[in-house]
Amino acid sequence: MTQPVIGEGLLAWSAAGGLRPAAEPGGRLLVADSWLVRDGRMRGHDRHRERFLRSCGACDGPPLCRLLEFWQDMTAALPRAGEWFPRVELAAGSKELRLLLRYAPPLGTGVRVWAAGQCDPRTVPRRKGPDLDTLARVRRRASAEGADEAVLVAPSGVVLEAATSSVLWWEDDTLCLPSPQLPVLPGVTAALIQERARREGIRIAHRERTVAELDGREVWLVNALHGIRPVTGWTGGPLRAAPPVRAPEWRAWLDDLMEPLPENYSSGSGSAAHSASRVPAHALSGGVP
Repeated sequence: MTQPVIGEGLLAWSAAGGLRPAAEPGGRLLVADSWLVRDGRMRGHDRHRERFLRSCGACDGPPLCRLLEFWQDMTAALPRAGEWFPRVELAAGSKELRLLLRYAPPLGTGVRVWAAGQCDPRTVPRRKGPDLDTLARVRRRASAEGADEAVLVAPSGVVLEAATSSVLWWEDDTLCLPSPQLPVLPGVTAALIQERARREGIRIAHRERTVAELDGREVWLVNALHGIRPVTGWTGGPLRAAPPVRAPEWRAWLDDLMEPLPENYSSGSGSAAHSASRVPAHALSGGVP
């Protein structure tokens, strides 16, 4: 069950009471996931759900049936008007499931990036949630350098991702990204972009590049909030940003992927039983793909 909710705030969930205002955040985050909702539409609803379920399974979260009930109530509670940036959460200790409703910040069409490269400080790089506070500090440091974002790098100097985004770039007509064998978060938006590239016969390559080797290339930071943001400038270094030749058309395509949030989510094809049948087995056992 759930109740209509309007306005920002943190809501805690229980099977008996649905979503209710929470007095204050309790416990550090084990899992988090967030996305843009615009007038009741979003991209990749099922993908975000399944990533959240997998992540909760990886840290012995609530039973799958409870997670699916929470997701149904959460989806029903999302506002159908305006621009929002909701976040679903699993808290440590109590294993409480929560929904943080937030208005969306101004959306960017380009991004300035700190060229220094920040050595990856994350403790759980493949799961969103535990390192959000650490990454917020990285972004504040980048802001002090006149940038919007910072690139995280491995000890070898190889680019991993940005503090809040996946990093993709173009080498001639090849779409490039870091190897999935590296400690990177499985990005929903990056996956959507790769799927389109495969459909259209665009070559995709996993390559190891340092920040300096991105000089003069069209580089994109992509996430579920802003979509595709081409790098329009680098600060703190001599790197050049290439003109975003491909980005406008790809941004328009990604905007067209916004679909209405499911209605009557607890019945028909959106039932818990149907949803459970589409969740990988490792979501139950705690494994991460």
